[in-house]
Amino acid sequence: MTPDPLLPALAAHVRASAHARAAACPCGAATLAERPDATVVRHAGTVAKAHAPGADPAALALRVTTAARLPGVLLPPLAPHPVPLHGRLVTLWPYGTPVDPDDPDAAPWEDAATLLARLHRTPAPVAVPPMRGPAKAALAVDRLRDTGHPAAAVVRRAWAALPAWARDEAPMPDAATLCHGDLHLGQLIRHPAPDGPWLLIDVDDLGTGVPAWDLARPAAWYACGLLEPGAWHRFLAAYRAAGGPAVPPEGDPWPALDVPARALTAQTAARALTKSTAAGRPLDEVEQALVDACARMVPAGPGHPPG
Repeated sequence: MTPDPLLPALAAHVRASAHARAAACPCGAATLAERPDATVVRHAGTVAKAHAPGADPAALALRVTTAARLPGVLLPPLAPHPVPLHGRLVTLWPYGTPVDPDDPDAAPWEDAATLLARLHRTPAPVAVPPMRGPAKAALAVDRLRDTGHPAAAVVRRAWAALPAWARDEAPMPDAATLCHGDLHLGQLIRHPAPDGPWLLIDVDDLGTGVPAWDLARPAAWYACGLLEPGAWHRFLAAYRAAGGPAVPPEGDPWPALDVPARALTAQTAARALTKSTAAGRPLDEVEQALVDACARMVPAGPGHPPG
């Protein structure tokens, strides 16, 4: 197999950028992620990200500009524009300390909620494209056709019961609110490292749309029994306290969260089926819980959790 020239080229790019910003460089380097949709390399305090093949240059440039203009909410880039490298668009960012996956009790749910509320309340500084959450969910469900998994039909039925906008088949009902588009705890870092304030990262899906989408993943996890109630209620309370517009300031939040939470449940279940099929293994307990939630989604009425 011919080695992919992207990784060494990306490493050289981030090394050159790091040295340009510091007279003395400790030269610590690491590959942080290597996936079909993103390759991320760190050199000292500089991180280079190669975005998905086929990423729209104009749309990505607008998203990077938005991050630069919203310090204190989004991690600001080190360079103002993406640059091409081996057929991919590359952006440069400062390194920050990520959430520790081995310490769930320290997960910054309140900080995430407060940042989301601030993002949702802020007018987009440039004309960003629509938030990409529904498009990514639709792609995950579409990929089920290649799995042949017996549970795929369950996920497709749950998906088909959603409104057209949630399936990326119609415009979103909100075309003005600035959204992250793919919120989970992996999208937060402390900057400056190691213990600066929390900031949101990853602008690939940033855009305008339905702000409840950004709350949908933790809402779906809570409804499926995968996020303990205390964490969910702290997250929701912090979002409301910060004036987040996605849900009413008090009362039942589920009428606003119902559709996005169902969409994220179907998306995550679809990804679970695709991964388990590719690995030739049965579903694990968490993956089965997501499929079971999809099975319960179709007969359930609106205004209630999808689990």
